[in-house]
Amino acid sequence: MQSLLASIRIAVATMLICVAGYATAVWAVAQAIAPDTANGSLITRDDGTVIGSRQVAQAFTRPEYFWPRPSAVDYDGAGAGGSNLSPTSTAVADRGREMVERYGATAENPLPADLAAASGAGLDPHISEAGALYQVPRIAEARGLDRARVEALVSDGAFAPGGFLTDSRIVNVLELNLALDRL
Repeated sequence: MQSLLASIRIAVATMLICVAGYATAVWAVAQAIAPDTANGSLITRDDGTVIGSRQVAQAFTRPEYFWPRPSAVDYDGAGAGGSNLSPTSTAVADRGREMVERYGATAENPLPADLAAASGAGLDPHISEAGALYQVPRIAEARGLDRARVEALVSDGAFAPGGFLTDSRIVNVLELNLALDRL
């Protein structure tokens, strides 16, 4: 009986240290270093209502908005994951053809690859600057805006994810659409 009680005490102490202690330490460090990211990078309205997250893609389908990359998980944040399909899969090829048709791409005006292919997790909230600029004519027409004004929004929202380490620039689709709504 004495060894059973000792074993239970060791198990409880181990759980407190390894589970509660470690989780608390990681949480505290995250709150100290990057509290916005640690708390979900939420975007809120002025009244505090949560609109979405800078880290999770949302589906936009109306012509007056920028559309995100396709999602293998239908933009369900609870079920993040890729399709695990081979690039030679007919399902992947069919989805790519569907996206090319949706955007009205042609050989003279090819679709940027990120607009036809889902990201690894299926929830990437960013598209390339080229992908955003590709959508400018549709959005400008749907909103009755000057194309240069929409292009300026894209340029203002674009950033290099690796800082000075890369030439490629991306934009956050939700933030870009919110900027459009503020016009």
